[in-house]
Amino acid sequence: MGIRSLRKKKAREPQNNPLSPNSSMVSSASSPSLTPRRKASRLYANFYVILSVSLFVSVIVLLNISSYKLRAFERVISYHMIKVVNEFPHDPQAFTQGLLYAGNDTLFESTGLYGKSSVRKVALRTGKVEKLKKMDGSLFGEGLTLIGERLFQVTWLQKLGFIYDQKNLSKVGTFNHEMKDGWGLATDGKVLFGSDGSSSLYELDPRTFKAVSKQVVYYKGHQVHNLNELEYINGEIWANVYMTDCIARISPNNGGFLGWILLSNLRKGLVEAGHRDIDVLNGIAWDDEQKRIFVTGKMWPKLYEVKVFPINKPIEEGVIEQLCLRRPLTFT
Repeated sequence: MGIRSLRKKKAREPQNNPLSPNSSMVSSASSPSLTPRRKASRLYANFYVILSVSLFVSVIVLLNISSYKLRAFERVISYHMIKVVNEFPHDPQAFTQGLLYAGNDTLFESTGLYGKSSVRKVALRTGKVEKLKKMDGSLFGEGLTLIGERLFQVTWLQKLGFIYDQKNLSKVGTFNHEMKDGWGLATDGKVLFGSDGSSSLYELDPRTFKAVSKQVVYYKGHQVHNLNELEYINGEIWANVYMTDCIARISPNNGGFLGWILLSNLRKGLVEAGHRDIDVLNGIAWDDEQKRIFVTGKMWPKLYEVKVFPINKPIEEGVIEQLCLRRPLTFT
């Protein structure tokens, strides 16, 4: 064999080069073989790349969902006005603090003012006071509600409450609650909901009167102060806002704000009719059987059955804040 043939033979022989395609160390996929440590490093690197991409995508999705939920929450706030269906007589001397419908065209009402506070049974159609329980002159009557055959009433600037027999308005007990003092009271038949003139909605145990929960009510970042008389209507709490012609609709589950009902036309109509000594709108009652809503005010000569309807026109920025929100009241 000549020198040239020997060189050709050597050129055809596989070289022991780990990067050579003919090397026995090359995998069947013709990629370089790696040590276990380098394989692990590459796997970890690929894992972290995939994880980072997944996290990035998840954050984007969550942001979009959160944004959607926020917009949905904003859309759920509704705005309503009212239409008067019926008008009924109402005692113009009644400083209405609590109001409820008890069936058979019968209302129960709690009135305030020192020396004039009372609990009364009232005929809806005539406004006649059929039974009346006067309170001690040192007490200022406030919110009223009914569970079973017992009326529950709270008093202003005190933690003291009273229990009455529905049939004859005889006092059958007292209780102490955990609110700052008593303003509004309502029930879903199982628990009590209360207000103390702040922006808080309380849930009270009707057996112990301890606060089960306390939720601060907000409208677009503003606390809704001066929550007053309450009514439970179709799974919602409706609350008069003291010193306004507005009713706030609130979720009893978490204190979430649901909407506004604007009733300024009622006061305007009374004033235009010459009733200039009336006080503020206060008093909401719900007839669950016939789905009727009743409202009145302190020292109003009329009680109204109303229906609510949505306001379809856009409301200008700041209008609701001006009409329905007030600074917190303080009393000493």
